[in-house]
Amino acid sequence: MRAWSAERVAQSAGASLLAPQSTRANLSGPTGVSIDSRVLRPGDLFVGLRGERTDGGSHAAQALASGAWGVLVESGHGGATAAAAASMGGAVLVHRDPLAGMQMLAHAWRLELRSRGAKVVAITGSTGKTSTKDILAALLAARLRSAASPENLNTEIGLPLALLAAPGDVEVVVLEMAMRGSGQIAELTAIAEPDVGVIVNVGPAHLELLGSLEAIAAAKAELIAGMSSGTSVVIPAGEPLLEPHLRSDLEVISFGEHGEVSLLEVGPDGAVVIAHGEEQLALLPSFAEAHNRRNLLAAVAAARALGHTPAGRLEVRFSAMRGQRVQLGDGTVLIDDCYNANPMSMRAAIEELAATAPARRVAVLGDMLELGPAAPALHREIGRYAAEVGVDLLVSVGPLAVEIARTFAGETHTVPDAAGAADLLPRLLQPGDTVLVKASRGVGLERVSASLGAADRAPTPGPLGEPRALAPSAGPERR
Repeated sequence: MRAWSAERVAQSAGASLLAPQSTRANLSGPTGVSIDSRVLRPGDLFVGLRGERTDGGSHAAQALASGAWGVLVESGHGGATAAAAASMGGAVLVHRDPLAGMQMLAHAWRLELRSRGAKVVAITGSTGKTSTKDILAALLAARLRSAASPENLNTEIGLPLALLAAPGDVEVVVLEMAMRGSGQIAELTAIAEPDVGVIVNVGPAHLELLGSLEAIAAAKAELIAGMSSGTSVVIPAGEPLLEPHLRSDLEVISFGEHGEVSLLEVGPDGAVVIAHGEEQLALLPSFAEAHNRRNLLAAVAAARALGHTPAGRLEVRFSAMRGQRVQLGDGTVLIDDCYNANPMSMRAAIEELAATAPARRVAVLGDMLELGPAAPALHREIGRYAAEVGVDLLVSVGPLAVEIARTFAGETHTVPDAAGAADLLPRLLQPGDTVLVKASRGVGLERVSASLGAADRAPTPGPLGEPRALAPSAGPERR
């Protein structure tokens, strides 16, 4: 939007322009968009959103003082902000709902990018969508100017910010879409208008809100419903829950066993051979986890839908708290996977722990939230599975996770919350242990990582040598 006039920015956002554009940086339009005046960069458009505890519009003058190109605020803040702009400079845009204005602006920018030839890929799923996004971004970056949603910018606030952050010369934008209920994926799809849509999987997340796997599939399939005719959708092979939502006017590419994109071979060095129709692709990914190899298939299918054939070495840096391995000392390794959890992702993480730990396997498992009446039984299934695959020691965290402990046959400790786990775990670990930390985001198990000193230590290489950094992340828990 750098070349856009203030009038065009206001029109695109459906806003009224109260004050003229800033000339302080010799720019016509903003260089970026921010919703936090504390981290705003000079030249950004500041959008004052109203939250549960704060009203961002009250920080508009501070944003202008920090060098904002302009501000987008509710009409109630317009007069005072225009007065501040008169002395400090900057454009003042007012909208009855600044979030809706930012979403409209993001959609307008998406249309501008399309006019320049850029494509958009949108990824959703019950688990693994962030890792799939990270993998696809790495696949594309070698040959194309690409941009991707950073960390967890995947909601009705985050996705517009991610889209608005895409530079004008980008060729592909990879966006992640999360939801907590019906209608939300449809809203995000309308903003992004993707050329390729990816549904990584359908699993028992948000059962409490949606009630059934069929309802979850329907919510994810809002992505399919919102795709334009002639675009492409990538889905897991043999997923019956998605079949009622498929459309004959879309190109459908399936991945996984018996899919159009499938894994043919895994070499001793971690190299993989992937089939797409009659073609075979050879890749050497920097990861070896089985669930991420499946995510790789989804990413390859999306790349192929864009006309890109990936090959060679693939270096992926995964987003924080999603399976990062951190060396803690004395040969002890932390698998930090505490960003989120549901029964599908919990089983995958436990399987990875069992497959890769050279010595004692320790699992710190917390509550899986929003599972509704089925929650106790689903937690008990996790306890049985952990015992079956050979986990040696379990620490359950939270009232729901007690059900995991009930069916786990090995050494078990139960604590009420993350603080209890952070206090207990250092006294349980032995040199050479591998410890998995996983729960829903609301449990706050990042405190356990901090208690082990992980934040002060260097990341350990993954199974195939990829350094994996540990970093904080924030945002609402959505899948």
